[in-house]
Amino acid sequence: MKLLDGKALAAKRSAIIKAEISQYQSYRKPKLTVILVGNDSASEIYVQHKQRACEKVGIIFELVRFQEQCEPQSVLKEIESLNENPTVDGILIQLPLPQKWKQEDFLQAVIPSKDVDGFHYINQGKLYQGNEKFTPCTPQGIIELLSEYQINLVSKKVAVIGTSNIVGKPLVGMLINRGATVFACNKNTKNIAELTRIADIVISATGSQFLITKNMLKKDVIVVDVGIIRDPITNKLVGDVDFESVKDIVSFITPVPGGVGPMTVEILLENTLKAYKKTIKL
Repeated sequence: MKLLDGKALAAKRSAIIKAEISQYQSYRKPKLTVILVGNDSASEIYVQHKQRACEKVGIIFELVRFQEQCEPQSVLKEIESLNENPTVDGILIQLPLPQKWKQEDFLQAVIPSKDVDGFHYINQGKLYQGNEKFTPCTPQGIIELLSEYQINLVSKKVAVIGTSNIVGKPLVGMLINRGATVFACNKNTKNIAELTRIADIVISATGSQFLITKNMLKKDVIVVDVGIIRDPITNKLVGDVDFESVKDIVSFITPVPGGVGPMTVEILLENTLKAYKKTIKL
């Protein structure tokens, strides 16, 4: 068994970004603006991680806060202002938004050229046409992690468990773009184990603790665990995959934490830098 070390890869790629940004001293610095509505505790932690990551590499980080009781129109107006601001390269809407709000209205309000989360319909459409521009951070992080360990996706059978708009659906498209045969499994899929047992790669992104167990996998399978859950008994962070039960039969596996999570933040930095370079025509 070999660990797919997302933490190490993210650190390696961040150092490259930092070095590149330092070469652009005659230009303004790249800037990422995050919009946070309310005070969800998990969102606060995620935002702090993004801020620290930006500051380490030389990207200006701006947080725009709104109270949960604010008018949706005020947030949309702020997005419009950021879209028009030439010194802002990337805009990120921290999810979740208030329950009564229509999330898509806000994600689609960000112009595609500043959509560093890769959620705009235009960017997602390009993805499915095989013309990837800004891609969602977690799926892209998974692709880069597999590439780092020289895992070729061509002709591989890949089971993707969970088909959310944020991870599963775009990941399916990205895997197809790279020549994989993909099983997209959701809550309506019957006998998921029949598919995972024949898969060369299993990627689980459900947030369901220990959904994937040893009896669902073949020997030498590659496992990517996107889930991150706090175990109510041990209080430790765990994933969708029962790591202890599967570690002896897998060839590669992501740890939780330290696997996919750091790569998600890293790709956000890379997307912001990409937007910046396009804006200042580098």
